[in-house]
Amino acid sequence: MTDSDPVTLGDIMIITISRTIIMYLFLTIGIRIMGKRQIGDMQPNELVVTLLISEIAAIPLQDSGQPVLNGVVAILLLVALEIFLSVLAMKNIKCRRLFSGQSVMLIRNGTLDQSAMKRVRMTVLDLIELLRGQNVFDISTVAFAVLEVNGDLSVMLKPENQNVTVKDMKLSKDKEGLQLPVISDGKIIMESLDALQITRDEVIKILSSKHTEYENVFLMTMDRYKNLNIIERRAD
Repeated sequence: MTDSDPVTLGDIMIITISRTIIMYLFLTIGIRIMGKRQIGDMQPNELVVTLLISEIAAIPLQDSGQPVLNGVVAILLLVALEIFLSVLAMKNIKCRRLFSGQSVMLIRNGTLDQSAMKRVRMTVLDLIELLRGQNVFDISTVAFAVLEVNGDLSVMLKPENQNVTVKDMKLSKDKEGLQLPVISDGKIIMESLDALQITRDEVIKILSSKHTEYENVFLMTMDRYKNLNIIERRAD
């Protein structure tokens, strides 16, 4: 086709269809590489990248004068940036908090933390609505409630309000608390220690009794009764 040839409606349709197919394929591959979850399960940085990708993809589709390559390069750059930030967040707790935030405990040992509610700008009515979404209609039955980074509310009922299972028949429920991550990828999480009211030295002493060091622990969770679970690092 030369400059003197008129652009027909068929030519425009072919160009539009071609651009749409190209952008669809690159978007599908990009989202697949990033391993995206449902919108409600995304971390803040993941949601931002997804929104940016959708906006960039729309530009060459709406404006036929814009090269498709510009959109493809921008999408690939965002995918690479998201992968880099995800790896960085895995290796560094401070970066993970910066890009993803951190969970907030709204109810602790049956007591509503009003300062935490103010910090996340949540009203009691908002909390009650989230509790109803977890099939909890009486706030007095809640022992722990944690607002997760993605906005979900994790709830643990008081022992007397929990459903009894076969395993519970052999356990004393009053000796079971909310398990918090104490060590993540070889790093001690001080916020969890403060919530559980234990010290770093106590954690190290517990690990010593298990013949391991915290640098070798991939994940360690513990409750206020010192019930714990340990997953050691796997050698690469």
